[in-house]
Amino acid sequence: MKSSAHSLFLCLAVLSAGFPLHAAETTAPTTAPYLLAGAPSFDQSISQFREAFNQANPTLPLDEFRAIDGSRDTPTLTRAASKINENLYASTALERGTLKIKSMQITWLPIQGPEQKAAKAKALEYMSAVLQAFTPALTKKQSQQKLQKLLAAGKNKRYYADTEGAIRYVVADNGEKGLTFAVEPIKLALSDTLGGAN
Repeated sequence: MKSSAHSLFLCLAVLSAGFPLHAAETTAPTTAPYLLAGAPSFDQSISQFREAFNQANPTLPLDEFRAIDGSRDTPTLTRAASKINENLYASTALERGTLKIKSMQITWLPIQGPEQKAAKAKALEYMSAVLQAFTPALTKKQSQQKLQKLLAAGKNKRYYADTEGAIRYVVADNGEKGLTFAVEPIKLALSDTLGGAN
């Protein structure tokens, strides 16, 4: 029980750390963009996401997300987590009230021993499935390839972010302390030219 509580604490610490979400070579902002006022959210509540995810991925179930009481929450943000197994967690930052997703994260806490390879493979399956859930135009194989590229680019980096369209993919690789993959929406700004044309 003690190691399980420690693992959950570590997962929540990674979630609360607020990754800097810019290209790896930029300076880390002190606050993660999804924590800022006016940060966008996906047009999907956590319960809608979980239902669709479980239907599309019957071998990768996500249990109900439970709210986490945290001093870092704001009047507009709620955090929640779902334990997948002893070394794998899903966590999310939600818009308070609507419970729409601002950030969806999968955190793997590495284990030593003969189960490590299978545990990491399961973590990668969940990460790839989350990536595909928010980028449905990608096939399962394309999602796996995209994830591998992101993880390779973020290897041994405390944070790495890649933006594609209206989505930001984030990798936080803390070595033996854990690996987190996140998907977040970003605000797209219309150019002045397009805005003036309307």
